[in-house]
Amino acid sequence: MKQYDAKKRLFVDVSLCMGCKTCELRCAVERNSISKTLTEAVQEEILPRPRVYVQWQGGESVPVQCRHCTDAPCLEICSTGALQRDEESGCTYINGDKCISCWMCIMVCPYGAIAPAIEKHAADKCDQCFQMAEPYCLASCPTGALQLLTTDQIEAHLKEKRKSIAI
Repeated sequence: MKQYDAKKRLFVDVSLCMGCKTCELRCAVERNSISKTLTEAVQEEILPRPRVYVQWQGGESVPVQCRHCTDAPCLEICSTGALQRDEESGCTYINGDKCISCWMCIMVCPYGAIAPAIEKHAADKCDQCFQMAEPYCLASCPTGALQLLTTDQIEAHLKEKRKSIAI
């Protein structure tokens, strides 16, 4: 499968997010279910968990996923090396076989993007589907609120937003 441009990151345009949680559902079914279908996934003994979460803040919905920080505190705190960075894409991911469920990464994540997956005996987080052709959440977003952008594109978008707010 062809990998997407590794220099791009998931960006959330909050003004387009309607809080439908389609990204959550698709992520949970495609990444963590046995059946890979929604109708069967909801009947699985252990319900599949998403790696992206839609939260409400001040009347707006915001999909929360890992930012794959350049200076990632989760990588620094992980004593077993379970949290790793893919060199090609720069995305961080969890090697569940090495995770000892200490939850230190959860405590230090500034975005609240890492969650305990008790059924896996490991932490779980968005890895931006770096090993796939496209992130499932991105493909499922009906409004285009989730976008893959370079850091320069993100900065330009935010600069425009700031201009429109300042006027």
